[in-house]
Amino acid sequence: MEQVQNAITGLDLGVIAAYFGVVILIGVWVARQTDSDEDLFLAGRSLGWAAIGFSLFASNISSSTLIGLTGSAYTTGLAPSAYEWLAGVPLLIMAFVFAPIFLKSRITTTPEYLDKRYSRRVRLYFSGLTIFFTIVVDCAGGLYAGGLVLNTFFPGIPLWQSAVAIGLFAGIYTAAGGLKAVVYTDVMQAVVLIFGSAILAWIMFAELDYSFATIRDSVPNEDHLSMVLPLDNDTLPWPGLFFGVSLLGFWYWVTNQYIVQRILGARTLPDAQWGAVLGGLLKILPLFIMVFPGAMATALLPDIETADRVFPIMITQVLPSGLTGLVLAGLVAAIMSSVDSTLNSSSTLLVHDFITKPEEEIDHAKRKKYGTYATLGFMVLAIAWAPLIQFAGGLWSYLQQMFSVLVPPLVVLFLMGALSRFGTEKAGFYTLIFGHAVGAVLFSLGNPGVMGLFGTEPVWPIHFTINVAIVTVLCLIFYIAVSAVTEGRELEDDVIWERGKALRDAAWGQEWYKDVRIHSGVLVFGMLAVLIGFW
Repeated sequence: MEQVQNAITGLDLGVIAAYFGVVILIGVWVARQTDSDEDLFLAGRSLGWAAIGFSLFASNISSSTLIGLTGSAYTTGLAPSAYEWLAGVPLLIMAFVFAPIFLKSRITTTPEYLDKRYSRRVRLYFSGLTIFFTIVVDCAGGLYAGGLVLNTFFPGIPLWQSAVAIGLFAGIYTAAGGLKAVVYTDVMQAVVLIFGSAILAWIMFAELDYSFATIRDSVPNEDHLSMVLPLDNDTLPWPGLFFGVSLLGFWYWVTNQYIVQRILGARTLPDAQWGAVLGGLLKILPLFIMVFPGAMATALLPDIETADRVFPIMITQVLPSGLTGLVLAGLVAAIMSSVDSTLNSSSTLLVHDFITKPEEEIDHAKRKKYGTYATLGFMVLAIAWAPLIQFAGGLWSYLQQMFSVLVPPLVVLFLMGALSRFGTEKAGFYTLIFGHAVGAVLFSLGNPGVMGLFGTEPVWPIHFTINVAIVTVLCLIFYIAVSAVTEGRELEDDVIWERGKALRDAAWGQEWYKDVRIHSGVLVFGMLAVLIGFW
């Protein structure tokens, strides 16, 4: 096990203590203003665009980018960073298609939209799956990442104890302050991480004499710094880049309660749109300040054995005393932002989708109480599961392969449900079952561990990102076929996207610097520049 060579200094510990002291103060301050269930779950629908954008960035970045993607950049290359900079594609879809629908219908959870569009059984199916994946994959993954970080800096602390400490800290202030506490701490964490990671990247680049040639000479092969890889590449083949990554991103940024909750808490549609586009712009930064340093570490720190420890070791080997403590605090706090977001969203889903029933209304005080209890309960489950992830073959692999089974039918249900009245309730429900069954079968046929149980080699050696695209097409065909032979029901206007109504209150028609179309153009240009520059 790798250990850091320079010990954390007293100055670092002081910075860490001060940082978490501020987080506690924010949690206490927000908890005193949290009176109703809407305050707890949606921040009283009062979030502005800057809070939404920075919170989207911070909540997503914790367990995936800093730990998983930096490790991937060290061992396999830059290609997996596409999950970051291509986030702008689904965030633009959110801004212009789904944010108008979600805010107009005033839903509290994304499964609630499926109830309005299809039926309650579709809502509960999706909600149950989301809770399971959110706790077992996202929340436990965040705790595991945090445990790795603390174990790297403090080798004497077992991983499970680190997971317990982070889970308790995040769970308690989330249960007390709800979404607003989550978002406010996210903003601070995002600023600290951007600042600290930028300094880290600059120092590492300086140690390489600002030479890209030195980086190219140190990486294992010529594809290490490329985004577009051959079809037979095991990391991210080009069909997966152009098709699978955006589909995975659609689920994450458009339908996943843990992320979309910030959009649902927006005070206006322009705030939601500006926030979504800001989130997309911020997601381009990790490639340069968090992922690319992983590739630079191949030259500066060539002997790291475990990919998931690359970023923590980089911090202690490169940054000076004091700044190391600040970035470490921001790193752990950002990991907690993933944990607190998942806990809050899961409790929201449980209370609004399962406990609250159409025939039995529950008052706001009880909803708030149930939400607090649910948050604490999910915290215990995630803490128990987190240490087991170390046996899954790497954090990034764990996260993405789990999601690849979940995503395809959800993409079809949300997109077809919003853009067309053609789809029926039966088509929606049975497409979910069909898509998840096919996804699970293909995953099993291509998994060496599963096929090994039957004494045979994998018979479906196709990358999971390509599987996502294949199963999505199959789900679309199945959805259309079932809709053609079954009867639909009358739908409310607020569940279908109508261009005129959706864009009437959008964030344009004002000063040019407030026009979301210009912001979106900048985002598209940035994504194209990354693709072409690292082709």
